[in-house]
Amino acid sequence: MIKNLYIKDFALIDELEVEFEEGLNILTGQTGAGKSIIIGALNMILGERADTEVIRQGADKAISEATIRVGDDDELRSLLEKNEVEFNEYLILRREIRNTGSRAFINDTPVNISVLKAAGDLLVDLHGQHDHQLLLKEENHLGVIDGFGEVEPILKGYKAEYKKMTELQKELRALNKREHELEEKTELYRFQVQELEEARLDEIDLEQLESEMNLLDNAEVLDQKAGAISEMEESDDGNIIQLLNFLKLNLEDLARIEPEFENYLQEINAARVSINEAIAFAERYRNSIEFNPNRLEELRQRQSELNQLQKKYQRDIPELVGYLNEIKRELSIADNFDLEIEKLEQSIASQAEVLKEHAISLHKTRDKIGEKLVVQIQQELAKVGIPHSKLDVRVDWMLSDNGWIKVNGKTIDCTETGCDDVRMYISTNKGEEPKPLAKIASGGEISRVMLALKSILAKEQSLPVMIFDEIDTGISGEISEKVGASMRKLSEHCQIVAITHQPQIASQAHKHYKVAKAEEGERTVTRIIPLSDEEHIREIASLMSGSQITDSTLNSARELIEKNTFKN
Repeated sequence: MIKNLYIKDFALIDELEVEFEEGLNILTGQTGAGKSIIIGALNMILGERADTEVIRQGADKAISEATIRVGDDDELRSLLEKNEVEFNEYLILRREIRNTGSRAFINDTPVNISVLKAAGDLLVDLHGQHDHQLLLKEENHLGVIDGFGEVEPILKGYKAEYKKMTELQKELRALNKREHELEEKTELYRFQVQELEEARLDEIDLEQLESEMNLLDNAEVLDQKAGAISEMEESDDGNIIQLLNFLKLNLEDLARIEPEFENYLQEINAARVSINEAIAFAERYRNSIEFNPNRLEELRQRQSELNQLQKKYQRDIPELVGYLNEIKRELSIADNFDLEIEKLEQSIASQAEVLKEHAISLHKTRDKIGEKLVVQIQQELAKVGIPHSKLDVRVDWMLSDNGWIKVNGKTIDCTETGCDDVRMYISTNKGEEPKPLAKIASGGEISRVMLALKSILAKEQSLPVMIFDEIDTGISGEISEKVGASMRKLSEHCQIVAITHQPQIASQAHKHYKVAKAEEGERTVTRIIPLSDEEHIREIASLMSGSQITDSTLNSARELIEKNTFKN
């Protein structure tokens, strides 16, 4: 239950705090007094959209805060623990609207608006003035059936299998798309594979190729220079050998006398060895020199072809090798597409059977709930002045030529919420066949149908709080009294906060509050005032007769209150 509501600088409210009680809490007040402002502040706490226009003129921010007793709710506990919010018996939901943005808190812990809304959905069902019109739209009827707890685990299982099916279908679409794209590229890829394979890229060592070309290209120079070195001893340049021998002999003599010449003797000996080795190597190398202009031309042609390939593909040799392997894989996939598609289609067919089982289970559960709802709604409507109602909840398969499953030979369409088309039909008069709600029910009747649904779902879902903003639209007199009685009865299962203009409903309040405007200085403010028993009687009298309250209307109000509270 909502224990406390605090609102500050919200529209006409400068600062307001009110304690609500268990049971039926009724808010009344003149049109324009600010009742809808209070509902707006509650909506803000529950995570609904709010803009900066709600900030009271001259204030920095608008604040709305509710303290709610929640008891032990596993789903709510799980939500809060997931978002690192401490779970207590009492939760404080707070929302602040500033010109720079919005902030939300649960138990003083900052949370995203989505978390605040998720928590609010588990705690409070707020029925606005026009929400009963949602029943007139048949696309909302499925949500009524799915509000029953029996549906949730079955729907959860169906959604898991539906997700698997959508992933397989997505994979198949991607494979078909890729096959089409590869079909357009296959001829090109085959040509490129042939061209690159003929180039024998895996055999290429560019450094070795360039080295061999360099040797062949300079064979004459190599032969000439190596020959000149190998013939040094026989040429006029042989004097250098004689000079080294001369130096060796003299240095040996000097070293025997002066040891300091020993180092130079060693260097001359090393030079003689190195020169002799160089001459010997040049002679051997000259014999290995290859004069092969044909091989040189072949290598030049090979180099030219490789340069052309690298320029054409805008890749160097290692990258060309990688590209060749890549397109060969693509061609392999293209050649095996039929097999891959066949395997995937088999998986889809198998998953369709699994999905079908879950869809049938969900369909049967919804059908069963629809039958139960028919009985319960008719009982509830009888309590609010529609004794001869007849409700028909039709749960039909959604037919489609492109559906994923087949049931009884018919192709069925599947969506994330199932494969069912749920529609409600009603007759509010004896002897009339049920027709679509939009065609048969008046505004007052739709309000009572919605109240009946809320009464049933409140018991099913164990919601702590239900808020009704003028659900009594279109009714009056004896019917209003019956609606009030139904709301008071419903308040045995959850706390109800209701705004009404009907004395027959307000008279059945466990606690009555008056919403009123007041002028304070140069400003108009909204106040919410808990009424005493005597003030409760006067407010009921005011609802009955307007501003002219007489002893007669006070007595009538007292009698109405006593009759309704005694009856309930």
